[in-house]
Amino acid sequence: MLLDGMHVPLVTPFYPDGRVYLRKLEHNVDRVSRTPAAGMVVLGSLGEPGSLSDDETREVLAVAAGAAAREKVLIAGIAREGVREALRLADHAANCGYDAVLLRTPRAWPMQMHRAGSAEMLTFFRAVADQSPLPVVVENTPKLSGYDLPVETIAALAEHGNVIGLAEASEAEGKIATVLKATAGISRGVTVTTVFAAVTGRMLQPEAAAAGGAMLVPAETLSGGAAVAVAALAAKPALKTRVKLVGFQVLAAGAVDCFAALRSGAAGMMPSLAACAPQACHEVLATWKDGDAALAEEKYARVRAAAVRMEELGLGALKFGCDLNGYFGGRPRLPLLPASGVEQAEIATLLQEIRN
Repeated sequence: MLLDGMHVPLVTPFYPDGRVYLRKLEHNVDRVSRTPAAGMVVLGSLGEPGSLSDDETREVLAVAAGAAAREKVLIAGIAREGVREALRLADHAANCGYDAVLLRTPRAWPMQMHRAGSAEMLTFFRAVADQSPLPVVVENTPKLSGYDLPVETIAALAEHGNVIGLAEASEAEGKIATVLKATAGISRGVTVTTVFAAVTGRMLQPEAAAAGGAMLVPAETLSGGAAVAVAALAAKPALKTRVKLVGFQVLAAGAVDCFAALRSGAAGMMPSLAACAPQACHEVLATWKDGDAALAEEKYARVRAAAVRMEELGLGALKFGCDLNGYFGGRPRLPLLPASGVEQAEIATLLQEIRN
């Protein structure tokens, strides 16, 4: 699966009483589907996956997939502490039509899992990748997990045929460049369109199946005896595809300096700020791809301060940013708290020049 471009990490909306607000999730997914973003990440770290029950997790994944445009790459967060449960979610994501899964480092048994050269950490990712029906993207979030996945471990995982990329949120200077250098020998073929855009599994589904109905209505099911003509759905021409060779694909995630990551050779980005301002974040990437590095750096400077400060303030601040920009954020699920009045005023100022 091609990971080029910007992937929006979605928040999970909740009612004031803490129930998952599925209609607002559909609204957010529909709005993001209308942006130039390459794809969406459902139940990544910003989606509060640890606060959801198994049933809620499955429902969120299913509803988001049902509301997404077919051409958007869908990545499902399958944050679980054990291999067995992670694979259960990977199977569910595949059935819902996702294109890849996002697997973060386990947080249980940190003294054992987080030690240098941990065989358990390698085993966790490899065991999931061995059996997952979808390709695996490794998520490294040191600020949340308290552990920064070493380059040596990432390079070892990159050799697995079903581990296609890394969402890197470590702010260690030069980390992404070092990872790309360590994985430079990896080359794989991915299916793309004739203009080298990603081909999702949902794009390859038959048009009739996507429409959710049969091609024809049997005459015997019609009542009244009148002659009724029923038009069949027009057959859509088969999607033309080609194969593109890519290396190990790295996405700059969280509040990582996306511009520096792009200069280092990152395939794309998954910035936390994109949850509330996807258009502004995408403009940085689009300008860079157009070859105007100076303008891309200028655009990124305008969003960098907001990205860093909102990550410092926490998830409640990011969700309030979603509310300001037409996406439903609402409150995080307890024990996380919403942004205070003072914080809301600061966020409104930060986002004043980067509203969507």
